[in-house]
Amino acid sequence: MRRALFWFYVLAFYAICQLFAWGYMFIKYVPDRKGMVIGEGMIFILIFILGIIRLKNHLEKERNYSQQQNNFLLSVTHELKSPLASVKLYLQTILKRDLDREQQKSFLSNSLKDIERLDYLVENVLLATKLENRSFNLPKEDFDFSSLVNDVLDRLQKNSCKTEMIRSEIEPNITLHADKFAITNVVNNLVENAIKYSPPCATVEVKLSKRDNDLLLTVADHGEGIADEEKRLIFNKFYRVGNESTRKTKGTGLGLYIVKTVLQKHNATIKVKDNVPSGSIFEVIFENYAG
Repeated sequence: MRRALFWFYVLAFYAICQLFAWGYMFIKYVPDRKGMVIGEGMIFILIFILGIIRLKNHLEKERNYSQQQNNFLLSVTHELKSPLASVKLYLQTILKRDLDREQQKSFLSNSLKDIERLDYLVENVLLATKLENRSFNLPKEDFDFSSLVNDVLDRLQKNSCKTEMIRSEIEPNITLHADKFAITNVVNNLVENAIKYSPPCATVEVKLSKRDNDLLLTVADHGEGIADEEKRLIFNKFYRVGNESTRKTKGTGLGLYIVKTVLQKHNATIKVKDNVPSGSIFEVIFENYAG
């Protein structure tokens, strides 16, 4: 891509030089049309330069997108290999060593967590692929949203640090008409992100409540927070906060893209706010909720 940009700049420079050269020659041999040549030449140069800038921005955008795709493939490969290697090691240990009942139970429990992690990754990739198809419609049904959120939180609490607290305030018996699988993915992504970007064993707050005619779901963490210039980018496909050389957290860059796209298909909105004194708050609003 860098070589392509280099030759693009060379050709653009050559084209502008040729334009000036032909303009000079035309004025030299037809001096009585000098004003017309200069006027039309300036307009042409302006349009040409604007086209160059537009094309340059497009090429750079494609380069960044290509880089993000490569990072995504590397991340997915790592995310797949890591739990697979872990499960393999646990099972080999169980088979080769004479472990007592409690040790076997512990190893199998850890293997199950890694399998759930793989299942979560595969679900994200499959859902992201489906959402790319604009004609894809999410099948909607009525379900207990309060129970769904509680189930997600219970599962994530079991897989998190033993002293980590997922503090919840879930209003009971809230029914939502939506795609249950997709909404489960939304809640899961938001809470997992909050855990992932929080300090070890920190508190994550999750609230679900009715507000006037709206339904409000908030997920708050106490991590480093998100810079203002990145808040509008984090929902882009493959985008991840920070840069590849300094980023320490695992991920594929699909989670928040899925969250945003699923919510759009449900006529819901999501906002990112700063938490006090540190961290971020993700606020999901189902407007004109009736349930």
